[in-house]
Formats: sequence, structure tokens, C-alpha cells
Amino acid sequence: MFKLSTKLFVTILAIATTLLMIYLQPLSAKAILTDTVTTPQPELIATAATAPHLETAILGGKPISVLYITRDGDNVLVRCYPNYQPVMKIRAMGSKPNANTQQEGVVTCQPTSTK
Repeated sequence: MFKLSTKLFVTILAIATTLLMIYLQPLSAKAILTDTVTTPQPELIATAATAPHLETAILGGKPISVLYITRDGDNVLVRCYPNYQPVMKIRAMGSKPNANTQQEGVVTCQPTSTK
């Protein structure tokens, strides 16, 4: 029998383990790819039926508040200072609007016109 030193035994074991891992790595990658191809993935549908929530965003370098409303029939109360009234302007979202572009509304408080 051969008596190998502990250092030599550990070194050979480490090299053998490394070579085995390198050899088996393509097999595990192939199995993962095969599994994702053969298993049908469910179709993802974006749904967001959550309560309205307010987030801060940057528009034109200035901080603004963005109110997200995702449920049909949600109501939002907008209060302005006395002698001001809320005015909503509807516009298309995005930089290249077309007929199918989502819409957004911008609410601002403007002075009440006195006539």
C-alpha cells in the first residue's frame, strides 16, 4: 500500500472534484434549458386591482406626486385653496402618442375666474 501524505491526498481530491464539476456543468445546463422549453409557461397578464396609491416621481427635473388608480369606480378627492378649482386635462401617455396610447389626466388647481 502506498502511504500518501495528507496534503497530496487533499490536493488530488480537490482536483478530481473540480474536474468532475467542470465535466458535469454542461449536462446540468442542458437539463435546465430542456426543462424550460418543454414545460409550457403560463401567459402573464398584467392586472393591478389595488387601491389608489401616491408615489413621488421626477418630471422635468422637479419632484411631482403621481396618483395611481387601477380599479374601476375608484374616486379621488382633490382639494384646492379657496378661490381655486381643480381642473383636469386629459392627454396621451408617452412621447409618441397614437390612437391606441393609454391616457392620463393631469389635475391642477387654477384660480376661479371671476366674471
